Amino acid sequence: MRKSSKKLGLTGALTALAVLTGSMAMPAQAKDVVIHAGRLIDGVATAPKSRVSIVIKDERIVKVENGFVTPAGAEVIDLSAATVLPGFIESHDHISSSGDRRPMNRFTLTEGDAVIAGVLNARREVELGFTTVRDLGSGPLTAPALIRAIESRKIVGPRLWTALEALGPTGGHSDRANGIRPDITFEGRDASIVDSPEEARVRVREHQRRGATVIKIMPSGGVGSIGDDPHHMTMTFEEMKTVIDTAHELGLKVAAHAHGKKAIDTAIRAGVDSIEHGTYADAESYKLMKEHGTFLVPTLLVADAIYQTAVKSPELLPPTVAEKAIAVTPTMIGNAGRAYKAGVKIAFGTDQGATSNRNKAEEFALLVKAGLTPMDAIFAATRNAAELVGNPADIGSVQAGRYADIVAVNGDPLADITELQRVQFVMKGGEVLKRNGEMLR
Repeated sequence: MRKSSKKLGLTGALTALAVLTGSMAMPAQAKDVVIHAGRLIDGVATAPKSRVSIVIKDERIVKVENGFVTPAGAEVIDLSAATVLPGFIESHDHISSSGDRRPMNRFTLTEGDAVIAGVLNARREVELGFTTVRDLGSGPLTAPALIRAIESRKIVGPRLWTALEALGPTGGHSDRANGIRPDITFEGRDASIVDSPEEARVRVREHQRRGATVIKIMPSGGVGSIGDDPHHMTMTFEEMKTVIDTAHELGLKVAAHAHGKKAIDTAIRAGVDSIEHGTYADAESYKLMKEHGTFLVPTLLVADAIYQTAVKSPELLPPTVAEKAIAVTPTMIGNAGRAYKAGVKIAFGTDQGATSNRNKAEEFALLVKAGLTPMDAIFAATRNAAELVGNPADIGSVQAGRYADIVAVNGDPLADITELQRVQFVMKGGEVLKRNGEMLR
């Protein structure tokens, strides 16, 4: 008994020392807060509400009331001239990406560079209003370290789900050796390679053990990789099904990068939770998506970004990538509109790190350009994305019991969707991280 007391005392002393020296962040102080929202788009109702009070205790919303009320002792945050929304959810991110696609990066950038990019991206995500991010491809160490650093308040960042390395076959979109001399090897390449159902089962279990909270597969060729064809299905049904079944048994959802129709339809039939890109889907694909409850994440921003590079500066892209981008991109925006009109569930995703040279909230405008209403584009990044991530009881709406993840803009995004590119206020878990357009941490 005495021995345990000594251990506890030592732990307490070390904790105090860490706080005093700044090596451990102090937890946020609990307090009661009320937000006076001039206009509220709550992620639930199809029309905004006017003059609403959002009452917050600690990190969660206690209630949402009509009119401006002020509970005794509560701090008032006056957003009475603003439009208030749930914190945005990014469903297809690359948290450790610098946005630089130059071919030599495969040989010069290290996991250390990825960590630096991840820290910068994490803060920028929040600055842009994205309080939750689903990372669909990063190195073996970066995202789990970021999650720990964000949760311990050492750095500013969103709630983060991560897939670690995407899984695909030899020569597929996730194979780092594509287009490289055969005598060059990449350490850790096997962590992303699946060439049989047996390997698929082991890789999923390994990923979950190493910290993956979602799984990503690559059943078709891609655009940004060398030599593979987006139309080709590169994984078998059995391989996909094994990944998906194993992941679901472990409580993990599965996202499928898929451009070609055969890969899209096969992944849906295998039970995948979302199709990323979905470029060459058709009416049969949309029917399957609706039957299976499969989401489409169109990723229009990355398509537009790589298309602009392919047209203006093709020398900055790896061999074969520019030609594929020019062929694929115009189809992607049309596919998003057709899927939406067919009743497919759409979730917001950019396939970009937040520090690329594009504001990722441009995706909202691209979704509207594809045919979504402004409100449905907002739902794609709130309630729809929360359902896809698998946590609608905590995120994606301004309702009692949810985390107080809240953003605000000055204008009306239903009249001008580009307002969402100018977020002025961000709160995550009851803590104000951005006010009057300025980051506070």
